[in-house]
Amino acid sequence: MQIDIITCLPKLLESPFNQSILHRAKTKELVNVDIHDLRDYSINKHKQVDDYAYGVGAGMVLMIEPIAKCIEQLQAKRTYDEIIYMTPDGETFNQPMANQLSLKKNLIIICGHYKGIDERVREHIVTKEISIGDFVLSGGELAAAVVSDAIIRLLPGVLSDETSALTDSFQDGLLAPPVYTRPAQYNDWNVPDILLSGNEAKIQEWRLNKSLERTKTRRPDMYEKFKKDQMGE
Repeated sequence: MQIDIITCLPKLLESPFNQSILHRAKTKELVNVDIHDLRDYSINKHKQVDDYAYGVGAGMVLMIEPIAKCIEQLQAKRTYDEIIYMTPDGETFNQPMANQLSLKKNLIIICGHYKGIDERVREHIVTKEISIGDFVLSGGELAAAVVSDAIIRLLPGVLSDETSALTDSFQDGLLAPPVYTRPAQYNDWNVPDILLSGNEAKIQEWRLNKSLERTKTRRPDMYEKFKKDQMGE
């Protein structure tokens, strides 16, 4: 997979992609992530990539020309499945979307900053707009890292145990059940006996019941949707 991220603050993305699972995926050449500094495509010697918004209101807007020039150069090398813009008013990111995007080959992610980007980029260039929640960040860089992490960890070969991702929260419409590790007893806090029994069928039944219980308590909206999906409504 190829992921190209366009940003005016590339240093914000150095750490996320050089640690843990994302770094491992890059080292194993399962994904290539290139960070493109928007200022390399600036309109003048001052490295300008933003300007005042037409009309009234405070805040700067990322200009169309640097973004378009960067994307044009990238598209000259390969065809992209999606050109994504990270924005608070985009479609809310979730596990099904991560699953879908993990099947793509080439992605561009545009990080907004200041008051956002020229609307013409969204109208004529962007193919998908994504939000990671109903809140506003200083820029799209951290959101782009979140989305990339969720996608990359699903690629075959990235996780040591590929079945691990299949048991994550949201994969089956439920929250994941509680998990425990050694020691079996600590300060009189005990691991449930069923998990020490070796009875796989009973353990799976316990996990499902705990997932249902946790989802019903913490995410009743998900629980109701799960029940409807199970009943085929």
